[in-house]
Amino acid sequence: MRQFALAVSLHGCPPGPHPTTCQEDPMVTTLPAAVTAAQTDPVRAEVLDQVARLADLEEPAVEQMRAEALGAPTRGVVAYGEYQSGGWWTTSLMNHSGDPHDVVIGDGRPRPTSLLKAMPATARFLDGLGLDFMYVRLARLEPHSYLWEHRDYAELRDTGRHRLHIPLVTNPSAVLVTAGARVHMAAGALWRLTPSQAHGVCNSTGPDRLHLIADVYADDAYGALAARPHLRDGDAADLPEMTSADRAGLLERAGQLAELGFTDAAEQTLLRAFYTYALPEGGAYDLIAELHAGRGADADASRWRAAKAHLLARP
Repeated sequence: MRQFALAVSLHGCPPGPHPTTCQEDPMVTTLPAAVTAAQTDPVRAEVLDQVARLADLEEPAVEQMRAEALGAPTRGVVAYGEYQSGGWWTTSLMNHSGDPHDVVIGDGRPRPTSLLKAMPATARFLDGLGLDFMYVRLARLEPHSYLWEHRDYAELRDTGRHRLHIPLVTNPSAVLVTAGARVHMAAGALWRLTPSQAHGVCNSTGPDRLHLIADVYADDAYGALAARPHLRDGDAADLPEMTSADRAGLLERAGQLAELGFTDAAEQTLLRAFYTYALPEGGAYDLIAELHAGRGADADASRWRAAKAHLLARP
C-alpha cells in the first residue's frame, strides 16, 4: 500500500524542510494513504474507535524517556484498588499538588511534580506536544496482574478529554481488551485510548508493563495529532465467543474453588474470562453473581451486581 509520512511539529516548526534546530522533533507518524480493509470491518471499526495508533515515535526519544522512567526513585502507589487484582502502580508527572504520589485524577490545570522535574527528556517531550494536559502519570503493571473491566472518567465533569498512552516497556502478553479484541500497544508509538468505553488490561507473564499515560483536553492541537487513527496488522486479535460448554466448565471450576473455601480464587477465575472470551459487557461480573446465587450466597451475588454497576458506570 502506498504510504506517506506526516511530520508532527513539536517545537513550532511547520511541516517541510527545517533548520537543524527543528530536525530533532521526537515524533514522526507514518500513516496509510487509505483505510485498510481490516479497518472497514464493523467489528474492527469498533476496536479502532476505542484504541488506535496516532503516531510513531523516534527511538532516541523513547529510549531517553524509558531510561528516566526506569530510573525513577519510586514505583508509585497502588490506587483504584477495586479496579485491579493488585500489581498496578502509578506515580504522577503532572497533577494539581506537585506530589508524585497524588495519583487520583481530576479536572484542572496541572503542574509538574517533583518527579517530572528530575526527568528532563520526558518534560521536554511533553512540553513539545503542545497539548492541554489534565493529568500525566507513569503506570506500571506487574506480571500476572489485571485491571478488571471498567470505564473511566465517570466521576469527572462532562467535557471533551482523551487519554494518550506511550508504552515504554512492554511484552506480548501485556494487552488491552476492549470490544471483544485483545490489543497489544506496542512500544515506539503514541496511542489513543477511549477510556469511557469498557476495557481491561492484563500482563499475563511479564516482565513489567510500563506506560506513560497523559489525559488531555480536546483542542486543536489534539485534533491535529489524532487526525489519522489507525491499527496495523497484528495489533488486534479477536477473542473467541464463549460457548455453553466453556461457560459451564468455568462455573464448575469456580464452584469447586468456592466450596473449598477459596472464594477469591473462584471470583478471579471468572474475572479473567474477560481476557479469554468475547463476553458481553459486564459478562464476567454476571458470571460471579451467578456463581454466588447458585451457592445461596445472595449477599455476595448482590455485591458483585453492585460492583458491575460501579465499575462500568457511564460518564
